[in-house]
Amino acid sequence: MWFLVAASLQIAHDACAGETFPKTRLALREGQWTINLRPTHAGSAAEGLLMNVRMVNAVFEDRKRPQFDPEANTDAFIVRLPEYAAHGIDAFTLCLQGGMPGYEGAVNSAFDPDGSLRPHYLTRVERVIRACDRQGLAVILGLSYQRQSAILRDEAAVRAGVANAARWVRDRGFGNVVLEIANEYPHRGFVHAVIRDSKGQASLIRLARETAPGLLVSASGYGDGAIDPEVAEAADFLLPHWNGTKVEQIPARIAALKRFGKPIVCNEDDKTGAEAVAALRACLENGSSYGLMLKERNQFFPFRFEGAVDDPEFYAELRKVTTPQTP
Repeated sequence: MWFLVAASLQIAHDACAGETFPKTRLALREGQWTINLRPTHAGSAAEGLLMNVRMVNAVFEDRKRPQFDPEANTDAFIVRLPEYAAHGIDAFTLCLQGGMPGYEGAVNSAFDPDGSLRPHYLTRVERVIRACDRQGLAVILGLSYQRQSAILRDEAAVRAGVANAARWVRDRGFGNVVLEIANEYPHRGFVHAVIRDSKGQASLIRLARETAPGLLVSASGYGDGAIDPEVAEAADFLLPHWNGTKVEQIPARIAALKRFGKPIVCNEDDKTGAEAVAALRACLENGSSYGLMLKERNQFFPFRFEGAVDDPEFYAELRKVTTPQTP
């Protein structure tokens, strides 16, 4: 397939080209997201915001499905990065334990039971991070997902996993990565109380920051857009989800989060088409970044990464609102 060949050639070229790394540095400055010291989408309706899409299964593997090729799956995603970027995407959410692939029982984790990191899995994640770096894109790197959390044997392993992941990001010198400790941290599917409990989650956020000073860290809440005060106060930015939130409710949910005085980045909303466009507009009008989740295309097996074809109506609007306005 041509796109796999193209991705492989690009990977080989980059390995030999001696490129400067990192090229892309994501940061917060006075409440605005910047890439290489410039506000994102300067001069547009999305200035200073972080437009993102959930692609957690771009680095998926299933140790129960040896016939599935994780490397080819990742290549198929990487080759589409320029198209996503051209339509206004700034960042992708990945996860070291993936997301729901549309079926139960998958074994998909970058962690061993003691919280140590699995090198082969991390090599694939690093390929995506470096490919994003070359394209001026960022990564919201999640660590824990509820369906895989039982792989970690106890609270000590959870804490070790957080520290190991933060140290890995630090030691690799990634400038385009921020951390999401847990996806929907209050979820009852998490077997460890330290993840579900707001005070425990806040302690994990602090642990990551202490391990890698300067690394921006957060954790996402449920689809109702609520985040516990302990987590919001510990986080560098807020990660609400809008899955269970109607478009007309989004402004009020954003207003409730603004009391914490931190940037708001929705990084999961399963609306599509016109409804996703409406949610995007509601976020922009109220000062929040927006993140799309196309679970039927990008997250459920077989995974498809086709750029703007994933949701033409949404991506057309995103391109429009992220294009600088003519004076």
